[in-house]
Amino acid sequence: MTSDAFIRLRYRLVPDRIVGEILSKSWIDSAIPALALVLVVVSMQIAIPGYFSAGSLSDLSRQVAEFGLVAIAMTIVMLSGGIDLSVGSMFALCVLAALTSMNVLGLPIGVAAAATAATGLACGALNGALVGYLRLRAFITTLVTLVIFRALYDIVFPRLASGIVGSSPQSPLWDTIGFGDVVGVPVSFVIFAVLAIVIHIGLSRLKPGWRLRAVGGARRSAYNAGINVKLTVFFAYVASGLLVATAAFLFSARLGSTGADTGIGLEIAILTAVLLGGVTLGGGRGSVGNAIIGSLFVLILTSGLIRLGLPGSLNQLILGVILVAATLFNAKWIKNRGKVLAKVYVSPTYLGLPERTAAPERFAMNDRLGAAEPIGLGEVEGPEDVVLDGQDNLYTGTRHGTIVKFFAPDYRRSEVFARIGGHPLGLVFAPDGDLYTCVGGMGVYKVSPNGEVARVTDETNRSWFSIIDDSRLRLPDDLDIAPDGRIFFSEATIRYEMSEWAVDGLEGRGNGRLICHDPKTGRTRTVLRGLKFPNGIAMCRDGQSLLFAETWACRINRYWFDGPKAGVREVFIDGLPGYPDNLNRGSDGTFWIALLGMRTKTFDLAMRKPGFRRRVAKRLAPDEWLFPNINRGCVVRVSEQGEILDVLWDRRGEKHASITSTCEHKGWLYLGGVSNNRVGRVRIDGADPTWTTAHDDGGRR
Repeated sequence: MTSDAFIRLRYRLVPDRIVGEILSKSWIDSAIPALALVLVVVSMQIAIPGYFSAGSLSDLSRQVAEFGLVAIAMTIVMLSGGIDLSVGSMFALCVLAALTSMNVLGLPIGVAAAATAATGLACGALNGALVGYLRLRAFITTLVTLVIFRALYDIVFPRLASGIVGSSPQSPLWDTIGFGDVVGVPVSFVIFAVLAIVIHIGLSRLKPGWRLRAVGGARRSAYNAGINVKLTVFFAYVASGLLVATAAFLFSARLGSTGADTGIGLEIAILTAVLLGGVTLGGGRGSVGNAIIGSLFVLILTSGLIRLGLPGSLNQLILGVILVAATLFNAKWIKNRGKVLAKVYVSPTYLGLPERTAAPERFAMNDRLGAAEPIGLGEVEGPEDVVLDGQDNLYTGTRHGTIVKFFAPDYRRSEVFARIGGHPLGLVFAPDGDLYTCVGGMGVYKVSPNGEVARVTDETNRSWFSIIDDSRLRLPDDLDIAPDGRIFFSEATIRYEMSEWAVDGLEGRGNGRLICHDPKTGRTRTVLRGLKFPNGIAMCRDGQSLLFAETWACRINRYWFDGPKAGVREVFIDGLPGYPDNLNRGSDGTFWIALLGMRTKTFDLAMRKPGFRRRVAKRLAPDEWLFPNINRGCVVRVSEQGEILDVLWDRRGEKHASITSTCEHKGWLYLGGVSNNRVGRVRIDGADPTWTTAHDDGGRR
């Protein structure tokens, strides 16, 4: 077996990218705490036979309901970038409010619940006002309120102790909350589970949760984005107070009494649980699941140590050691995870390119693009694609998230036609006049003739065995519309964002795909996977197939989406001397191909040495990595049979050093470039001065 064949087989069989993709997942933060929880469960089952009996599980679930709610309360506060050391004293005050209402005053259970909630709300609002609006440090502030709340409890409790202990409420609902069950599951745990699910949805799927994480992750950026930071922090503490009050109400219903030590040390146990579960002290990272994992760990461990006969002081010592270890691990993990991920995520593979066999004699250097006239010089940045309408007006996207319209005939006057938000890449007009565009990081959008923007699709069907979420569109690139209205578009890579697209070239892996969206059904599905940076798309004139570029593979493919050969992919042109980008139809049955850069022997050799490229990615700074040559390009004209007819260069590279798109319109060739600050146009000798794309629309007529 040859060396190249062995390397090719090794990188085909061993999926190196999996390690980096696993480390990039958000749930990896919970993996180690979950493993620790499993270890504790197994250890306790071995050390204490029958530890997880039905009765023990019932008692444990009631404790989880109370302890878990306080842990979730702490998680919410920590997500906002704060901390609440007063939860133990707050818990004691709320227990006192609940038992006073039920046992001493004999109030209805609804009134008692409201009084308990009001106590927690007041405590949370005080913390929120001090930390959120007065901008006091959360650690010191909640340490002070811990003392205040505990002092209030110590003052009031002795006066009510005999009344609390000496009577019990006659309320079936109270007893049900404390001791009842639903199909063998304690009522208190059911309440906890419902609240946990609701809060999880709120934190992970709704705007309040996103804003909370934004504030905790980068407070200044959240403020600049228009988020009311003070109000968000305030409500985080209010929510914490209400959850602590709910936990206290469940605790009161279960025990029916309180003591001088109620809530003492709870803040340490809760802090241990949430840190051990994976919630970070820095803010912005954590979840309800993290809080539950940590709660289970602490409760099972402490309960097991008590059953083993260890004294309470030793239990506290063990919890303290675990807290220190969890804090240390948390800090080290957050600090080093990014470094580890940066070294392992980029996963080069073997890519042996064919020799540059596509009509090498045609690629002799010329300067036919040197006379290109600039349009919008200095007015646009990153005009990746260009398209013209029926009135000869020109449209192009910019990296500022806008589509700019230049008015015919001289293109001196312009306006912002639409504001998209992301960088518009490929552009195409539909027969009804709507302008469709692929937007980096967002999906496919359309703009009506009056400038109204609407989303077409931002996701596709997810792969069964994909670790990363490939249902979300990361880098949709170019598109065209089939005769029946279906929209076919390329997604260049599922592993990298818009700003990192060149890194995909260092990998040389098939990270891209061809996707189809059917406006009639609203369904989006992937039709081809494993493509090497699929890029430009152009409908063929038979109305049954399309051409698409694979940039890093230096080839053009043909895909049949209808007819007898439906589903078949064929190589249309192979062995190109450069990296093909956008494709467009031209007059006389031809196609235009933009080459954004030219191959070099050095990089071709490096693509056959994945181990070398891996060392480059690990040991060098990103600005010193080896990348494809994307600073020198040209325009190629080919026939419907894939024969190269003509090549146009900018010899000095001053007008259009990098070309990512071309568009023929009425005898002119318009040029776009993702790294340019202008659109160019050059006269095509002998071209039909009346031909436009609308006259040759890929079989739609």
